[in-house]
Amino acid sequence: MKKVLLFVAVVAAVSFASCKKDRVCTCTTTDTYTGGGSTSSTSVVTYTGAKKGDARAACLSSTATYTGGTSTSTCSLN
Repeated sequence: MKKVLLFVAVVAAVSFASCKKDRVCTCTTTDTYTGGGSTSSTSVVTYTGAKKGDARAACLSSTATYTGGTSTSTCSLN
């Protein structure tokens, strides 16, 4: 009986442990200029040995406005 309880405890502990692995963040950035026109670029960043929550926090979408226009980054964690 003790072995069964020990086995259940080990399985439960492993299931709650955070899984660290390589996470890939892909971002597409679009710059839209005030006078017209736009450019797009894609970047890929790999977070080595990262927890999913930590990688997600580092891989955020953003929008920035500057004098010449707007820059929008749309990111996804793969």
